[in-house]
Amino acid sequence: MTRLTGSALRVTVFVGENDTWHRKPLYSEIVHRAHTAGLAGASVFRGIEGFGASSLIHTSRLLSLSEDLPVAIVIVDTEERVRAFLPQLDELVSEGLVILDDCEVIRYVGRDAGGDSGKTGAKGKRSL
Repeated sequence: MTRLTGSALRVTVFVGENDTWHRKPLYSEIVHRAHTAGLAGASVFRGIEGFGASSLIHTSRLLSLSEDLPVAIVIVDTEERVRAFLPQLDELVSEGLVILDDCEVIRYVGRDAGGDSGKTGAKGKRSL
């Protein structure tokens, strides 16, 4: 079970949905590398509208459907572990934005893989 509380560092990577790394979605490569590096977790969020350095607005609105919506990959872990991961982002992200924010983790507890902890299950129902 993974636990993380207290001071942490959040890295957010903004790229395009169609950005790739060796014919694989870039956001997927970043998540898999974060997992391999043992970071606490990573999530990918698909934007509905945005623009970046190119100044082109990408939107999911029906009349101007974009094929390259903005994507944000968010990773939170200790400062030491996040900073150790940054060289991999330098290798992967040729166009985009990478930001770091100090944050405080109030609660981060992984699911109990082997047993029943009496908490709510995957469907939100309380286990007995």
